[in-house]
Amino acid sequence: MDTEITKKLEEASFKKRPDVRVGDNVKLHLKIKEGEKERIQIFEGVVISIKGTGTNRNIVVRKISYGVGVEKIVPLHSPVLEKIEVIKRGSARRSKLYYLRDRVGRRALKVGVAKDIYLTDEVVVPVTGEVEPEQLEEEVPQEEVVAEEEVEEKKES
Repeated sequence: MDTEITKKLEEASFKKRPDVRVGDNVKLHLKIKEGEKERIQIFEGVVISIKGTGTNRNIVVRKISYGVGVEKIVPLHSPVLEKIEVIKRGSARRSKLYYLRDRVGRRALKVGVAKDIYLTDEVVVPVTGEVEPEQLEEEVPQEEVVAEEEVEEKKES
């Protein structure tokens, strides 16, 4: 019974995130608080490991900055993480890519065959008063068909 309660509590704090895998090149949009100001900083690198399950899921992202390897461990469903963008999907044969730490130069972030892909967790929110493109396509043909039928009826009489 306790597990059911914890699952319901965890579902409330889940955020919709794209499918992130080990070997992917990602951009993390992190909220940075400096004094009273808040800004978003982008951290771009390769996902070298994924740990945990549910709301406790963490990803480790590695990049090379000015010749020095930098890694960030970020909780996937944290409010600090504004959004994730998956830029390239790398094919990895292992679940942990810690061997990238020993590499130098261009090879340090190369993971198998990389395919260009773009996934994000942004949701397009329509502005009030605007019609979504899907609704617009459905409504327009119906109005045109009705108008043509009325014209044909007037011509016949």
